[in-house]
Amino acid sequence: MSLFRSATGVLCLTRSINVAGGVQPRRHIKRWVSPTLRELAHRVQKQGPQKPEPRSGFIEWNYRSELFAFGKRLNEEFQLPLLQTAFMQSTYAHQEQERQRKLGIAEADLQRGDNSELIAKGAHIAKAYVEAYLRYALPKVPEIGHREITTYLLSNESLAHVSLHLGTKDLILSTEYPPSEETLAKTLQAIIGALADSNGVERAFLFVRDFICTQLNQKDLLEIWTPEQPMQLLSDVCKQRNLGEPEPRLLADCGKNTVLAAYNVGIYADRKLLGKGFGENVQQATETAAIDALQALFDMHDSRRPFDFRVQLEAQHVRLG
Repeated sequence: MSLFRSATGVLCLTRSINVAGGVQPRRHIKRWVSPTLRELAHRVQKQGPQKPEPRSGFIEWNYRSELFAFGKRLNEEFQLPLLQTAFMQSTYAHQEQERQRKLGIAEADLQRGDNSELIAKGAHIAKAYVEAYLRYALPKVPEIGHREITTYLLSNESLAHVSLHLGTKDLILSTEYPPSEETLAKTLQAIIGALADSNGVERAFLFVRDFICTQLNQKDLLEIWTPEQPMQLLSDVCKQRNLGEPEPRLLADCGKNTVLAAYNVGIYADRKLLGKGFGENVQQATETAAIDALQALFDMHDSRRPFDFRVQLEAQHVRLG
C-alpha cells in the first residue's frame, strides 16, 4: 500500500497485489534516473557513434581456439600455422617486427611470415577451377563470356562477400579495422592456398566450388555479361554453327512518332526465329532481339537447367599450368 499525489493535489492510496494474493508496495523509479539517462544519451550523441572494436580486444579472446573453430565450421582440416599465416597481412607483420625491434628482441626471433605467397597460390587455384567449372557448366558460352563471368566471381566485391560471411573479419591480423574489401578478398585467396598446402589441391578445388562458384546460384547471367555488339557476335556465332546469316524483321509497332513508341523486332536465320525483343526504336529492339537470340544459343535463359554444384571436376580438367 502506498500514497501518491493525484493531479488535483489529493493524496490517493494505492496497493498492488502479487500472485500469491498478498499486498506489496508499488516500486517507483528514482527521481535521479531520468536526468541521468538523458545526460548519458546527450554525451553519446555529442561524441558520435562508437568506433568498431575488434574481437581480439575482448578478455575472453583466444586466437588459437578461434582458428581451430574456423576450420571446424568449414569442415576442413587446416594446419594451424598455415592458417594463421593466411590471416597475417604484410602490413601487420612489418608493424610487429618494428615493435619487437624497439623492445630489443633478437633479430632471429623477428621472422614473421605474411600471407603474400598463399594469396598468389590461392588466386591461381581459384582462377583455374572457376574457368574449368564454367567450361563444364556453360559449354555453349564463348570464351569472352567465360572471361567476364570469371572476372565477376573473382572480383574483390564477390570474394569479400564470401570472406565476410565465412567469419574472417575478426580473425584477420591487419593494421586496419574493420578490414577493407581488398583485404577480405585477399584473405580468402590465402585461405585457399593454405587449404591446398594442408590437404591437397583437390580439397581446395571443392572449397572454390562450394563457396565461390555457388555465387552464380539464381543469378541472371545477362547482368554479369552483356555483349557490347550483340548483332556482330550473333552473326559470328551463326557463321560458326552454319545457321545462316541473321536477318532482323519488324514484327509489330505502335505509337509511332510519339514518346510511347514501341517496336517488336524478330531475328531470323534460315527462316527460323532465333529471338525477338522490344524497344523504343528499331535499333534498340534489334539489339534486344539479338541478345535474346544469343541467350537461346548459349543456353543462358532463366529457364535453363540449374547449375550443378555437386560435380567433382578431376584435376586433369583444371589447367593449373
